[in-house]
Amino acid sequence: MLGLPRSRHRLTAALATLGLLTTGAAVQAAVSATPAHAATTHRILFDDGHAEEAGNADWIISTSKPDPLSQDSSPSAETDWTGALSSWGVALQRNGSYSLKTATSALTYGGSSTTDLSNFDTLVLPEPNTLFTTAEKTAIMNFVKAGGGLFMISDHTGADRNNDGEDAVEIFNDLMTNNSVDSTDPFGFSIDTLDISSGYPAAISDSTNPVLHGSFGTVTKSLIADGTTATLKPADNSSVKGLLYRSGYSGNTGAFFATSTFGSGRVAFWGDTSPVDDGTGQSGNTLYDGWNDTGATNAPLALNATAWLAGEGDSGGGDDGGGDGGTCTSAQLLGNPGFESGATTWSGSSGVITNSSSEAARTGSYKAWLDGYGSAHTDTLSQSVTIPSGCSATLSFYLHVDTAETTTSTAYDKLTVTAGSTTLATYSNLNAASGYVLKSFDVSSLAGTTSTIKFSGVEGSTLQTSFVIDDTALNVS
Repeated sequence: MLGLPRSRHRLTAALATLGLLTTGAAVQAAVSATPAHAATTHRILFDDGHAEEAGNADWIISTSKPDPLSQDSSPSAETDWTGALSSWGVALQRNGSYSLKTATSALTYGGSSTTDLSNFDTLVLPEPNTLFTTAEKTAIMNFVKAGGGLFMISDHTGADRNNDGEDAVEIFNDLMTNNSVDSTDPFGFSIDTLDISSGYPAAISDSTNPVLHGSFGTVTKSLIADGTTATLKPADNSSVKGLLYRSGYSGNTGAFFATSTFGSGRVAFWGDTSPVDDGTGQSGNTLYDGWNDTGATNAPLALNATAWLAGEGDSGGGDDGGGDGGTCTSAQLLGNPGFESGATTWSGSSGVITNSSSEAARTGSYKAWLDGYGSAHTDTLSQSVTIPSGCSATLSFYLHVDTAETTTSTAYDKLTVTAGSTTLATYSNLNAASGYVLKSFDVSSLAGTTSTIKFSGVEGSTLQTSFVIDDTALNVS
């Protein structure tokens, strides 16, 4: 938007109030109805829409789809469900805290399908063998950014099971480098083009890590039976952490199992499907029982990671308070921080959270757009958040100011940012710039309280000024 008034946006807000919006509003409403981590039961979606059963593979929890309970509603053994991942599925089902489904069609986020990602806490991608479409990549990335968990299980380079020219290594790297949400190494790692024939990668020493020491047991080793590793890039994402390494490797190379975060969500990478293969499946497949391999602890690793991705434990990406006497678990506390779940979690003026093309989002499609009407107007946006005692806290957001004002000396239109009763900053038409600018504030004084983060935009009677906000965060450590 180049200095134009926001009358079209105001009409959009009015139509939304009357329930007359079409596709965009329907998507926003669907996402708002089922935010990630909203349910007590952990909701896990296993993908089977990208050739996960092609060739000599059977990466499914059950032949009954989407609901494995249709095959056996009370499985007691992994053979009660049919699939090479049935041990994994049955273990989660018997735990009593998990609801499992299988997706067999295109992945969506914000749609009406029963397997839409907005209905789940975690997405498991067990060695996909076809490329994700542009829409699917947008859906996956926005799902994670809004708080979802993503489990990426690769295989060795060249494992092109359906002979379409793509293998899981290429497919996952394409997801991370060629999407519309964030292609700048969003998870802090890339998958290596390797075929490592064998090995037992060992776990790092970290007694506080919830993936290595979780409710399903302690992890010591995993298994490579033709797999690959990842190269970590902490300069791009400081939360990335290698948990198990190929023999002779450490630090940023040779990571066989790694975790990271993106937005409000969590990510796990595993370099081989053999560890989750339980040796059973459909007729004609030659499988390997890595799940019960006595030289490894693959079952606890898969199950602990699933629990962590679904919201249990701390972030697992860096210092978790175990070594410095601190009591704070590192986390990002704001819900729907990039606004991609539409008008959920935040409170404020109607139409402020929008995917209107008149102002570009910094990432994704949605942002918060305050004012911009060219007439006397006030918009607000707020969210209450509890900051744990003992934590250092930083509020950050990206701000773009677009104005039709020509003055270089008078602040006619203003945006005020407050945290609790403290005014952190005031911006105006004088801060207009062509792009987004990162703003950051220390709000550690609010630790131990529930406080409201609030943006208030007040516009004068003539000439518009738009205050556009995206990618907010309230990080504690």
